[in-house]
Amino acid sequence: MDLFAGIDVGSSATKAVCIDENLNVAGRGHAYSAADFEGAARKAFGQALEEAGASESDVKAVVSTGYGRTNVAFATRRRTEIDCHARGAYHYFPMAITVVDIGGQDNKVIEIDGNGKRISFSMNRKCAAGTGSFIEEMALRLKVPVHQVNELAEAATDESVSIGSYCTVFAMTEILGKIREGVKAEDLARAALVSVAKRVLEAHVFTGQVIATGGVVAHHPIMRKILQQTLGADVKVPPFPQHTGAMGAALFAAGAHGKESKDG
Repeated sequence: MDLFAGIDVGSSATKAVCIDENLNVAGRGHAYSAADFEGAARKAFGQALEEAGASESDVKAVVSTGYGRTNVAFATRRRTEIDCHARGAYHYFPMAITVVDIGGQDNKVIEIDGNGKRISFSMNRKCAAGTGSFIEEMALRLKVPVHQVNELAEAATDESVSIGSYCTVFAMTEILGKIREGVKAEDLARAALVSVAKRVLEAHVFTGQVIATGGVVAHHPIMRKILQQTLGADVKVPPFPQHTGAMGAALFAAGAHGKESKDG
Protein backbone atom coordinates (compact mmCIF):
# COMPACT_ATOMS: atom_id res chain seq x y z
CA MET A 1 0.00 0.00 0.00
CA ASP A 2 1.24 3.49 -0.85
CA LEU A 3 2.22 5.79 1.99
CA PHE A 4 2.26 9.58 2.32
CA ALA A 5 4.36 11.50 4.81
CA GLY A 6 4.31 14.79 6.64
CA ILE A 7 7.36 16.28 8.39
CA ASP A 8 6.82 19.12 10.87
CA VAL A 9 10.16 20.75 11.73
CA GLY A 10 9.56 22.90 14.77
CA SER A 11 12.15 25.05 16.50
CA SER A 12 12.26 22.60 19.41
CA ALA A 13 11.06 19.25 18.06
CA THR A 14 10.60 17.60 14.68
CA LYS A 15 7.64 15.29 14.10
CA ALA A 16 6.88 12.87 11.27
CA VAL A 17 3.71 11.03 10.32
CA CYS A 18 3.17 8.38 7.62
CA ILE A 19 -0.40 7.64 6.55
CA ASP A 20 -1.74 4.97 4.22
CA GLU A 21 -4.15 5.25 1.27
CA ASN A 22 -7.09 5.16 3.70
CA LEU A 23 -5.57 8.12 5.57
CA ASN A 24 -4.91 6.03 8.66
CA VAL A 25 -1.71 6.68 10.61
CA ALA A 26 0.81 3.95 9.83
CA GLY A 27 3.78 5.36 11.72
CA ARG A 28 5.00 8.33 13.74
CA GLY A 29 8.42 9.72 14.59
CA HIS A 30 9.89 12.38 16.88
CA ALA A 31 13.32 13.99 17.21
CA TYR A 32 14.77 17.07 18.86
CA SER A 33 15.45 19.71 16.22
CA ALA A 34 18.61 21.04 17.90
CA ALA A 35 21.06 22.59 15.40
CA ASP A 36 20.46 20.12 12.56
CA PHE A 37 16.97 20.42 11.10
CA GLU A 38 17.75 18.15 8.15
CA GLY A 39 19.17 15.49 10.44
CA ALA A 40 16.20 15.73 12.80
CA ALA A 41 13.81 15.39 9.85
CA ARG A 42 15.65 12.30 8.64
CA LYS A 43 15.61 10.76 12.12
CA ALA A 44 11.88 11.39 12.70
CA PHE A 45 11.04 10.17 9.20
CA GLY A 46 13.10 7.03 9.75
CA GLN A 47 11.23 6.30 12.99
CA ALA A 48 7.88 6.72 11.25
CA LEU A 49 8.95 4.37 8.44
CA GLU A 50 10.18 1.78 10.93
CA GLU A 51 6.91 1.88 12.85
CA ALA A 52 5.01 1.54 9.57
CA GLY A 53 7.21 -1.40 8.53
CA ALA A 54 7.99 0.42 5.30
CA SER A 55 10.85 1.86 3.30
CA GLU A 56 11.28 5.24 1.59
CA SER A 57 10.29 3.70 -1.75
CA ASP A 58 6.80 3.07 -0.33
CA VAL A 59 6.28 6.79 0.26
CA LYS A 60 4.80 8.54 -2.76
CA ALA A 61 4.94 12.11 -1.48
CA VAL A 62 6.42 14.04 1.45
CA VAL A 63 5.18 17.46 2.55
CA SER A 64 7.28 19.47 5.00
CA THR A 65 5.96 22.17 7.30
CA GLY A 66 7.00 24.13 10.36
CA TYR A 67 9.76 26.56 11.19
CA GLY A 68 12.43 24.50 9.40
CA ARG A 69 10.40 23.19 6.46
CA THR A 70 12.87 24.54 3.91
CA ASN A 71 15.58 22.35 5.44
CA VAL A 72 13.87 19.09 4.45
CA ALA A 73 15.62 18.38 1.14
CA PHE A 74 13.72 15.13 0.53
CA ALA A 75 10.29 16.79 0.75
CA THR A 76 8.33 16.95 -2.49
CA ARG A 77 6.26 19.95 -1.37
CA ARG A 78 6.07 22.48 1.45
CA ARG A 79 3.13 24.03 3.30
CA THR A 80 2.96 26.55 6.13
CA GLU A 81 2.42 25.36 9.68
CA ILE A 82 -0.85 27.32 9.79
CA ASP A 83 -2.22 25.33 6.82
CA CYS A 84 -1.04 22.01 8.22
CA HIS A 85 -2.22 22.47 11.79
CA ALA A 86 -5.61 23.56 10.48
CA ARG A 87 -5.82 20.58 8.13
CA GLY A 88 -4.70 18.09 10.78
CA ALA A 89 -7.11 19.35 13.44
CA TYR A 90 -10.07 19.54 11.05
CA HIS A 91 -9.42 15.98 9.92
CA TYR A 92 -10.24 14.78 13.42
CA PHE A 93 -12.91 17.39 14.17
CA PRO A 94 -14.73 18.26 10.90
CA MET A 95 -16.75 21.19 12.23
CA ALA A 96 -16.30 24.86 13.04
CA ILE A 97 -13.26 24.89 15.32
CA THR A 98 -10.64 27.13 16.83
CA VAL A 99 -7.24 25.46 17.04
CA VAL A 100 -4.97 26.47 19.92
CA ASP A 101 -1.46 25.16 19.24
CA ILE A 102 1.16 25.66 21.96
CA GLY A 103 4.68 24.82 20.87
CA GLY A 104 8.17 25.18 22.24
CA GLN A 105 8.87 28.65 20.86
CA ASP A 106 5.53 29.98 19.61
CA ASN A 107 1.79 29.59 19.86
CA LYS A 108 -0.93 29.77 17.23
CA VAL A 109 -4.68 30.36 17.28
CA ILE A 110 -6.43 29.33 14.06
CA GLU A 111 -10.14 29.77 13.38
CA ILE A 112 -11.72 27.36 10.86
CA ASP A 113 -15.30 27.33 9.60
CA GLY A 114 -17.56 24.30 9.25
CA ASN A 115 -16.28 23.64 5.71
CA GLY A 116 -12.65 23.50 6.76
CA LYS A 117 -11.80 26.97 5.44
CA ARG A 118 -9.39 29.04 7.52
CA ILE A 119 -11.04 32.27 8.64
CA SER A 120 -8.28 33.85 10.70
CA PHE A 121 -5.11 33.12 12.60
CA SER A 122 -2.65 34.76 14.94
CA MET A 123 0.84 33.72 15.97
CA ASN A 124 3.14 34.79 18.78
CA ARG A 125 6.89 34.60 18.29
CA LYS A 126 8.01 37.68 20.19
CA CYS A 127 8.15 36.34 23.74
CA ALA A 128 8.62 32.99 25.46
CA ALA A 129 5.56 33.63 27.64
CA GLY A 130 2.78 31.41 26.36
CA THR A 131 5.15 28.75 25.00
CA GLY A 132 6.95 25.62 26.12
CA SER A 133 10.11 27.63 26.71
CA PHE A 134 8.44 29.31 29.66
CA ILE A 135 7.69 25.91 31.20
CA GLU A 136 11.30 24.83 30.63
CA GLU A 137 12.49 27.95 32.47
CA MET A 138 10.11 27.13 35.32
CA ALA A 139 11.50 23.59 35.50
CA LEU A 140 15.04 24.96 35.70
CA ARG A 141 14.01 27.32 38.49
CA LEU A 142 12.35 24.49 40.43
CA LYS A 143 15.30 22.16 39.70
CA VAL A 144 13.09 19.41 38.25
CA PRO A 145 13.03 17.71 34.82
CA VAL A 146 10.53 19.44 32.54
CA HIS A 147 8.46 16.27 32.22
CA GLN A 148 7.76 16.45 35.98
CA VAL A 149 6.03 19.84 35.76
CA ASN A 150 2.73 18.19 34.84
CA GLU A 151 3.02 15.79 37.80
CA LEU A 152 3.70 18.68 40.15
CA ALA A 153 0.81 20.71 38.74
CA GLU A 154 -1.57 17.78 39.18
CA ALA A 155 -0.68 17.74 42.89
CA ALA A 156 -1.32 21.47 43.43
CA THR A 157 -3.61 22.36 46.34
CA ASP A 158 -3.77 26.16 46.12
CA GLU A 159 -5.22 27.35 42.81
CA SER A 160 -5.11 30.96 43.99
CA VAL A 161 -1.35 31.12 43.36
CA SER A 162 -0.76 33.12 40.19
CA ILE A 163 2.04 34.60 38.11
CA GLY A 164 1.19 38.09 36.93
CA SER A 165 4.29 39.10 34.97
CA TYR A 166 4.00 39.09 31.18
CA CYS A 167 7.76 39.00 30.63
CA THR A 168 9.50 35.66 31.16
CA VAL A 169 12.49 37.31 32.88
CA PHE A 170 10.26 39.24 35.29
CA ALA A 171 8.11 36.15 35.81
CA MET A 172 11.14 34.15 36.96
CA THR A 173 11.97 36.93 39.43
CA GLU A 174 8.36 36.83 40.63
CA ILE A 175 8.57 33.05 41.05
CA LEU A 176 11.80 33.39 43.04
CA GLY A 177 9.99 35.75 45.41
CA LYS A 178 7.16 33.25 45.85
CA ILE A 179 9.65 30.50 46.60
CA ARG A 180 11.13 32.74 49.30
CA GLU A 181 7.61 33.22 50.70
CA GLY A 182 7.23 29.45 51.01
CA VAL A 183 4.85 28.79 48.12
CA LYS A 184 4.97 25.07 47.25
CA ALA A 185 6.56 23.84 44.04
CA GLU A 186 3.31 22.08 43.09
CA ASP A 187 1.34 25.32 43.26
CA LEU A 188 4.02 27.21 41.34
CA ALA A 189 4.03 24.56 38.60
CA ARG A 190 0.29 24.85 38.14
CA ALA A 191 0.51 28.67 38.21
CA ALA A 192 3.12 28.51 35.43
CA LEU A 193 0.82 26.43 33.22
CA VAL A 194 -2.09 28.75 33.95
CA SER A 195 0.12 31.68 32.96
CA VAL A 196 0.91 29.99 29.65
CA ALA A 197 -2.80 29.42 29.00
CA LYS A 198 -3.67 33.04 29.77
CA ARG A 199 -0.93 34.38 27.50
CA VAL A 200 -2.19 32.21 24.63
CA LEU A 201 -5.87 32.96 25.10
CA GLU A 202 -5.72 36.68 25.83
CA ALA A 203 -7.21 39.07 23.26
CA HIS A 204 -8.89 36.26 21.28
CA VAL A 205 -12.61 35.75 20.73
CA PHE A 206 -13.19 32.02 20.43
CA THR A 207 -15.90 30.54 18.23
CA GLY A 208 -16.79 26.92 17.55
CA GLN A 209 -15.27 23.94 19.31
CA VAL A 210 -11.82 24.63 20.77
CA ILE A 211 -9.11 22.11 19.84
CA ALA A 212 -5.79 22.08 21.73
CA THR A 213 -2.67 20.78 19.99
CA GLY A 214 1.10 21.01 20.30
CA GLY A 215 3.93 19.69 22.40
CA VAL A 216 2.89 21.51 25.57
CA VAL A 217 -0.52 19.85 25.49
CA ALA A 218 1.03 16.47 24.64
CA HIS A 219 3.57 16.55 27.48
CA HIS A 220 1.36 18.34 30.03
CA PRO A 221 -2.13 16.77 29.82
CA ILE A 222 -3.37 19.00 32.65
CA MET A 223 -3.18 21.88 30.16
CA ARG A 224 -6.49 20.77 28.63
CA LYS A 225 -8.22 21.19 32.00
CA ILE A 226 -6.52 24.53 32.57
CA LEU A 227 -7.55 25.79 29.12
CA GLN A 228 -11.12 24.71 29.82
CA GLN A 229 -11.17 26.53 33.14
CA THR A 230 -9.59 29.65 31.64
CA LEU A 231 -11.97 29.71 28.67
CA GLY A 232 -15.05 28.46 30.45
CA ALA A 233 -15.63 26.18 27.45
CA ASP A 234 -15.05 22.60 26.37
CA VAL A 235 -11.63 21.84 24.91
CA LYS A 236 -10.89 18.71 22.90
CA VAL A 237 -7.52 17.18 22.05
CA PRO A 238 -6.80 15.11 18.89
CA PRO A 239 -4.85 11.85 18.98
CA PHE A 240 -1.12 12.55 19.37
CA PRO A 241 -1.55 16.36 19.65
CA GLN A 242 2.14 17.07 19.06
CA HIS A 243 1.88 15.45 15.63
CA THR A 244 -1.14 17.45 14.40
CA GLY A 245 0.93 19.59 12.03
CA ALA A 246 2.75 16.58 10.63
CA MET A 247 -0.60 14.82 10.18
CA GLY A 248 -1.92 17.81 8.24
CA ALA A 249 1.19 17.79 6.06
CA ALA A 250 0.69 14.07 5.36
CA LEU A 251 -2.92 14.74 4.38
CA PHE A 252 -1.74 17.40 1.93
CA ALA A 253 0.72 14.85 0.52
CA ALA A 254 -2.08 12.33 0.07
CA GLY A 255 -4.39 14.95 -1.44
CA ALA A 256 -1.80 15.79 -4.08
CA HIS A 257 -2.11 12.16 -5.21
CA GLY A 258 -5.88 12.12 -5.30
CA LYS A 259 -6.36 10.54 -1.87
CA GLU A 260 -8.84 12.98 -0.42
CA SER A 261 -9.93 13.02 3.22
CA LYS A 262 -13.35 13.88 4.60
CA ASP A 263 -12.10 17.47 4.98
CA GLY A 264 -11.14 17.66 1.30
